[in-house]
Amino acid sequence: MAHESFSLNDLSKQLGRDRRELEKLANRGRIPGRKVNGEWQFHPTEITHWLEKEMRGYTFSELEQVEQINSHPQLDSSYLISNLMPEELIEVPLNARTKRSVLETLIETAGKTWQIWEPATVLTAVQQREEAYSTAFENGVAIPHPRNSIPDAVGDLLIAYGRTLSGIPFGAPNGKLTDIFFLVICSDTSTHLSVLARLGRMMQLPDFVEQLREAPTPQQTRHVIIEAEKKIAEI
Repeated sequence: MAHESFSLNDLSKQLGRDRRELEKLANRGRIPGRKVNGEWQFHPTEITHWLEKEMRGYTFSELEQVEQINSHPQLDSSYLISNLMPEELIEVPLNARTKRSVLETLIETAGKTWQIWEPATVLTAVQQREEAYSTAFENGVAIPHPRNSIPDAVGDLLIAYGRTLSGIPFGAPNGKLTDIFFLVICSDTSTHLSVLARLGRMMQLPDFVEQLREAPTPQQTRHVIIEAEKKIAEI
């Protein structure tokens, strides 16, 4: 999303959705945008934030479309999550009891790759994202990530994972507690959306979340992730 703004045609291509449908949504105030000289213009960052919220209610096939449109040509699409989440980035159990300590511990874990150049900057960026809109779901899973790209603070894209022994308040709907955390660090918006879409598809697989809770070690946790991605490839 390198453009300063999107037209309706740009947005249609970016989202893989019908232009007329998007225009109706924009006219109803359902998509963040503004008219310039009678033409709709959309800011890429606002669209990314809007799409993140929208994706929570997407079906399996709709998430698949988002993933395919935003796929990274240099990443193995079959094992997108497991390749970005090696065992050394898995903390089971994650020793944290508060939202801040979860984020600090996950960022410390991600630092094992030497790709977190400015941990304090990353923490601030992730906290700002949580303050704007919590990344926690009702099923006990949260996907914290920076609100915007922070290329000067991080290197290669990665995913750090942790599971606490009991749930903690993390901002999930209806006050649900959270115990499973995927910290997503991506240097570009398209890959970021692809990763979120893949995680969303995995969470829709039967028993996936419970299998994560039952996995007692990093090795077994990663095995659950790999098997889930195999199932997605078969659907």
